[in-house]
Amino acid sequence: MSLLDTRVPAVLLRIDRNPFHHGTLGAARSLGRAGADVHVVAEMTGSPIRKSRHVQRLHPPPAPGASPEEIVALLLRVAARIERPAVLIPMDDAGAVAVSRLRTELTPAYLLPQQSPTLPERVADKSELAQMCAAADVAHPCTFVPESAEQALSAARRLGFPLVAKWSRPWLLPPGSGLRSTSVLRSAQEVRELYLRREEAGSRLLLQEFLPPGDDRDWFFHGYADRSGVMRAGGTGRKLSAWPRGAGLTAVGEWVPNATVREQSERLAERLGYRGILDLDYRRCGTTGRYHLLDFNPRPGAQFRLFTDTAGLDVVRAQHLDLTYRPLPEGEARPGRAFVVENYAPLSALRRVRTDRELAWYAGDDAAAGRAMWALWCAHVTRRLWGRLRRTGPGPAPEAGFGAGACGEVPPRVIRRGAVREGSPQTGLPGVPEAGGHADDEKAGSC
Repeated sequence: MSLLDTRVPAVLLRIDRNPFHHGTLGAARSLGRAGADVHVVAEMTGSPIRKSRHVQRLHPPPAPGASPEEIVALLLRVAARIERPAVLIPMDDAGAVAVSRLRTELTPAYLLPQQSPTLPERVADKSELAQMCAAADVAHPCTFVPESAEQALSAARRLGFPLVAKWSRPWLLPPGSGLRSTSVLRSAQEVRELYLRREEAGSRLLLQEFLPPGDDRDWFFHGYADRSGVMRAGGTGRKLSAWPRGAGLTAVGEWVPNATVREQSERLAERLGYRGILDLDYRRCGTTGRYHLLDFNPRPGAQFRLFTDTAGLDVVRAQHLDLTYRPLPEGEARPGRAFVVENYAPLSALRRVRTDRELAWYAGDDAAAGRAMWALWCAHVTRRLWGRLRRTGPGPAPEAGFGAGACGEVPPRVIRRGAVREGSPQTGLPGVPEAGGHADDEKAGSC
């Protein structure tokens, strides 16, 4: 018998157009295996997820640049087809922000966490998160928010090079613009040129000091804050390998208890009154040893399946159970459990291990999706390599790592209390189409 109320479907929403988003597949598998009917609202053309046996039905996503009214209308049409109230789980920041703001219009067609409608947008906004961290005494790297090109250059002189540049609301970046949500800048000219594109980017530019990556420095916390604010499911993990190296999404992760990261995460969520799924990313400063919050994602992280306990509970199952008023099982944590994304870490995926491990794409009960991923991936890599061979000149050198945080504004003030580091998605990753959305959880930091 399923723990879930199988009369209540689940709807996964992804506005960002990324065919390689393994987190969406993980959510579909988790809920589908537990007996729920899973509907996916996302761009699935050519995506491996369309082959999953755990997806009941695919629905087209909102058009790029859709207004809130258009998003509401689309989701209500999906609800009319389903003909039953459903648990709605956004899988990207753009979806989380839109759904929270539209909560009144979407209920009772959908079951959603009850909290301030603007809170997901505030925590996802990198400039606002810096101020929240300062108020909660949570470590965050120093950040400047310049209001002019001259202030940007002044901030760069204070921070020194290299430094990190981030757009405060990366989900607003226009597709095809070539703008990245996070970049490492190495000269005053680069700072000026990027600042002059702020109107095109659609949000403010942040400049942050650089926090180098290193062994045992990248950590994350996943959890679900239930109706009463108690943190359920999830856990703390360490990033063992990233793509791109030293800066990107988790290619290999391990469940490792970390009392400091957990306490810091729960304290911040409680202070904010946060409800629902969250994914927080940290980098430990090699000098001070403090854990700097880099990113607060108000939705499941792509590697959320790492934190599946002995009762089979993960954050998406926790949300479904809680919103349908069913008890959450009391399972045991599974430290040492690993999560591997095969297309970003193929050698790790092929290596035989004795510990508990889950692959992002391959699953014995859902093999078609894994096979489809490899076919799509190989075709994508071939196109990328061919495009590089046809270039007449060398392309820009890849960035080895980047980081950022926030400590205030320039002028009138700089928030220096604490240091949390915030990472964000970035377009242009190998394996993610330039116009197809953001890679999940690309990080950078400073101390």
